[in-house]
Amino acid sequence: MLAARADRGSDALHLVEIPVPEPGPLDVLVKVASAGLAPGMMRLLAMGAFRHLPTTLGHEAAGTVAAVGEEVTGVAVGTRVRVHPNLTCRSCRYCRTDREMMCAQQAMIGHAAFSDVPMPLYDAYHDGGLAEYVRVPHWLVDPLPDAVGFDVGAKVHDLANAVRALKLAGLTPGATLVVTAATGTMGTATIALARHFGVARLVLVGRSAERLEAVRRLSGGVATDVVALDELPPGWDEKQGLTQALRDLVPEGADAVLDYVPQGPVTLQATAALATGGTLVHMGANQAPVTLPMAELMRNCWRIVGTRACTRTDAEQVLGLLGGGALDAADLITHRYPLADAARAVEAMQSRTEPIWMAVVNP
Repeated sequence: MLAARADRGSDALHLVEIPVPEPGPLDVLVKVASAGLAPGMMRLLAMGAFRHLPTTLGHEAAGTVAAVGEEVTGVAVGTRVRVHPNLTCRSCRYCRTDREMMCAQQAMIGHAAFSDVPMPLYDAYHDGGLAEYVRVPHWLVDPLPDAVGFDVGAKVHDLANAVRALKLAGLTPGATLVVTAATGTMGTATIALARHFGVARLVLVGRSAERLEAVRRLSGGVATDVVALDELPPGWDEKQGLTQALRDLVPEGADAVLDYVPQGPVTLQATAALATGGTLVHMGANQAPVTLPMAELMRNCWRIVGTRACTRTDAEQVLGLLGGGALDAADLITHRYPLADAARAVEAMQSRTEPIWMAVVNP
């Protein structure tokens, strides 16, 4: 089969022919119809975060069950499924309390691992979904509702990440929510889901006014304002210009900020625009320090919460919204590529020279 692989000593994708994996006794073999793309995996590859090389990349996949292991029950050949990528021990206190992303063994199929502890599941299932077939443990496949296509099925993980961030924000009905990096994958997923979590007003932060205007329609009727960084006064990054722009729009402060920016001063300045009792949820891996006096956190009763992934419960909630027709995510997918163009697709996502909300590869 054809697969998009990473190899030792290289930070590029390589298309190679490899054998179709053989399912073990507890495995499911999925014929991949759609695989999600995440530009961050190439940054992690360059950082040396992949423990097994060569490996097939891609932690998001959906397709049809092609074969099952001899000990597998409850999963039939021909079933349309999405793959839940989180590999965890399934028995620790985090796994047992809907916090599987905190498990010491947590890693993702087709993705990097960050812990030094033994990871037997990751050792066995590190190959991902940017291929014609992927082999996964049978307990990590979810049937797709009839109304959900494979492309959307492949992106359930990103939608579930947004669900987790929205839950952690602790929103109450009528809330005002700021979303940073609003024109990216996680930003657009959050906009589409916001109305299901009591949000009455959105403030979207991004670089380009034109691109921000394009994502307004995803809000499902929620009142929406935009703040384009390119239109802030010169020196805004050193003079709290974003904080002032947000305070001009929402003088009483925002109830929460969902922050997806990967670098720069946006995180800190958006935090300063929170209302008393507000929450910042960060999921952007921003390396910039948030230099806030503890006294300010105390006086304002602010919460700062980090999260790095979703849980199975979050994914099931997304599947329920999609299957019941409450959420239509098809418009979020703006780009589709054949597997042969996977390297070009990753380059396009990294460069962001054109607006890309969500992108998938169709083997």
